[in-house]
Amino acid sequence: MIRLRAVAVVLLLALTPVCAFAQMPAAKPAPRDPASSGMITGKVVDERGQPLAGAVIYASAQRVRQRQALSAITDREGAFKFTGLDQDSYSLTPSLPAYTSPPFDPAVQRVPTYHTGDSATLTLIKGGVITGTVTNLAGEPLVAINIKVQMLRDANGRRLNGWSQDKATDDRGVYRIYGLPAGTYVVMAGGSNSYSGNLSPFDTDAPTYAPSSTRDTATEINVRAGEEVAGVDIRYRAEPGRIVSGQVTAAAQSGGFQVTLASVGDAGVPWSSLQYQQPNSRGFSFNGVADGDYLLVATSIYTNGDRALTTKRISVKGADVTGLELVTAPLSSVAGRVVLEDSKAPECAGKPRVPLNEIVVSAWHNDNEAAREQPQIVWSIGAPVTADPEGNFVLRNLAPAEYYFTARFTAKYWYLQSIMFAPPPVGGAKVGSKPVDATRVWTNVKSGDKLSGVTVTLAQGAASLHGQVALAEGEQPPAKLFVYLAPAERERAEDVLRYFVAPVSPEGKIALGNIAPGRYWILPQVVSDDRRAAGSGLTPLTKLRLPDETATRARVRRDAEAAKNEIELKPCQNVTDFQLPLQQAQP
Repeated sequence: MIRLRAVAVVLLLALTPVCAFAQMPAAKPAPRDPASSGMITGKVVDERGQPLAGAVIYASAQRVRQRQALSAITDREGAFKFTGLDQDSYSLTPSLPAYTSPPFDPAVQRVPTYHTGDSATLTLIKGGVITGTVTNLAGEPLVAINIKVQMLRDANGRRLNGWSQDKATDDRGVYRIYGLPAGTYVVMAGGSNSYSGNLSPFDTDAPTYAPSSTRDTATEINVRAGEEVAGVDIRYRAEPGRIVSGQVTAAAQSGGFQVTLASVGDAGVPWSSLQYQQPNSRGFSFNGVADGDYLLVATSIYTNGDRALTTKRISVKGADVTGLELVTAPLSSVAGRVVLEDSKAPECAGKPRVPLNEIVVSAWHNDNEAAREQPQIVWSIGAPVTADPEGNFVLRNLAPAEYYFTARFTAKYWYLQSIMFAPPPVGGAKVGSKPVDATRVWTNVKSGDKLSGVTVTLAQGAASLHGQVALAEGEQPPAKLFVYLAPAERERAEDVLRYFVAPVSPEGKIALGNIAPGRYWILPQVVSDDRRAAGSGLTPLTKLRLPDETATRARVRRDAEAAKNEIELKPCQNVTDFQLPLQQAQP
């Protein structure tokens, strides 16, 4: 199965301190209070529901022009408040030393967003701990040597690239790094501290991985939330590292440069380091680099938020690699608009319209073989955007690739009807090509493209479906059980946006929303790991709607029709007590 990764703003993930690391909490906002316009309130609690005082909450608006983060601190009751907020969609990220966010699985959870008037309950849990001692080859403790723990895979087994935390040993050669999210890690000693910038006699050494290894034979350490892994000792090898250096050139004057060095390949530890350069500086230099294959990623940063980028693969084997020239090329943008189509059905009369500036549009790149040659940081520069009050949007800083567009919104009685793309005129033509259905084909974006003509249409009249999988008393549904909706009307069989899927809760509850009215086959089905494309970061709904998944949609529709569970949903209808037999679930 072809996989994708979301284009999201996580460029600095490799260097984010652990106390600020949070995969968005899966809390649902409480009903909005009209009297609290411009305000988001809430509380932060631990896994037992007890309030956490002194937690910092970061609120980030979805619109690019409001991308700066706001912050608030919880009081003794764990409560926080943001005031004076513009109408927008916001992400809330809690932070507290020694704590982390609960594990988040994008395959079965949706990243929540909040709006003015919402009240949120955010949960933090005690993080894990790794501790040990660092000694030299003579067995003597090494003092003030930098230690880095680096996550290889998260609690759901998804491979990560670059997330780490640094800490120096004390006067006994002992280190203790806490507040770690559950996952699999490696630990290394030596090299510079990513945060302090202080000089150290170990800065130019190649890292030594626990217990006394190079990166390709490093011991992997499993960490659980709230547990301590002790005795992760390192015998330091004190092997000199190499230098990787060069210059960055941009086509136009930029506000500075950013250069990342990341290791290549699944066999090696995804070690990475990052440097910033001032506008008048072109040079970069990495010290303490171990032998191996690496990707250099250089980004020019412009004052208007646009970026230019280039990548270069290098091999470090027994010698420094110097004199590199990196020339950045402009990234691309795709502009479009969101339009709303009102329903004439009497059942929808008086239903609220969806605010255009609460609709988030995203681009997902095709994770084919060519895309996998690029490090994740290349795909993390672009960002989802919120349409402005007139419905216009611009997706900026997209790397060259094929893309699939999605839209996310919270309005109950609206559904995604279509996403069309009108290619621009070619050569001397006055009119572009006929609009194409962008949900059924990939949109090719080349370096420096400034594309426009994407139209996202939302229609009023969405239905919702809530109910229960029929279970015997005391019975629980199978693990990884999902409910699929496939269009029953034959003329809708090729309509990508008429396919829906959602996880069944541990209590057997079903909840699907924003469904286009019509007749559907409904199917409970157990989803295996390979069909979920584990590690891609995609939700089952996004994967089901990929342009390449024609065969998957056909199979789902065929299986659903054979199960003979049909339902007809009327415009703006809310089904609340649907009972679904479980015997049709398939492994």
